[in-house]
Amino acid sequence: MSMLTNAFRRVGPNAIRTNLGVVSTLPGQFSQVRFASEKAIKERMDATANINKITETMKMVSSSKMKQDEARLLNARPYQSWVNGLHPTKQSLDSFVTKLDDLPQKNLFLICTSDKGMCGAINSSMGRYFKAFVPKVLKAKKDASLFIIGDKGRGQLAKTFPENIAQVCSDAKAPYSFTLASAIAQDVAPMKSDAVHVVFQKYVSAIAYEATVITLTPPDAMSSEPYVEYEFEPDNKPELLEDMWEMSLATTIYTSMLETAASEQSSRMNAMENASKNGNELLKSLSIEYNRARQARITTELCEIISGASALD
Repeated sequence: MSMLTNAFRRVGPNAIRTNLGVVSTLPGQFSQVRFASEKAIKERMDATANINKITETMKMVSSSKMKQDEARLLNARPYQSWVNGLHPTKQSLDSFVTKLDDLPQKNLFLICTSDKGMCGAINSSMGRYFKAFVPKVLKAKKDASLFIIGDKGRGQLAKTFPENIAQVCSDAKAPYSFTLASAIAQDVAPMKSDAVHVVFQKYVSAIAYEATVITLTPPDAMSSEPYVEYEFEPDNKPELLEDMWEMSLATTIYTSMLETAASEQSSRMNAMENASKNGNELLKSLSIEYNRARQARITTELCEIISGASALD
């Protein structure tokens, strides 16, 4: 498309040059366009075809990785169901950002994004949400700290909220493991907050995902004593609650990272498919342009031959 968007350049008092050719502007004459050379069009066609090969390959790789991530995710979701029973506060991000008054005083947002790009709007949409939401939280005189997983989330939010970012975890080795999630949970657990909001892209299907929030409340921030209907043996309930809190945090982080990883591959697969379709359409238009230029050259050569033969007669 750069051939169409470059500025016009004057080449003489009566003509304007573009990348498509020279348009005559002499008074009293019809505008004439000499189309781009066949060589230039052929080079663009070859470049587009090479890019199409890359996008098709990336689509197949993402499809394979998505199936693997989906299998790992299905194995991890039963453990997350146990956590959701302890902290039944799962909701969509669209609904969450409208409930500013329900937030406690100290909030820690753990945002799961990807380390790599070329995967549609899966990361940029998350960045837009928080660029609009965090200022509202601060304006309401409430604390908002950001714990970001993934380099793309850091790139979008670091410049906007440098003072609110508590920690960044990026360049993690894929596929994600529970050991990694446990290490992140150990960093998150000591951070003083009234609630930890884990934000991620929930994998719905190969063509859909949904931004979701799970809110976890630390034991010391609960308004009432939890699990009064249960008896604890031996009598070490505070220690057990702390262990359950760390386990809930690690499990939620692990499943959220798996959800985001599967959604990332799904989004990248669809993005590469759309890129391949656009490339094929561009190839068709370039092929038509190439044939027109070729036909114009042949016609010109025939006219020159006929004119030369007539002059000899």
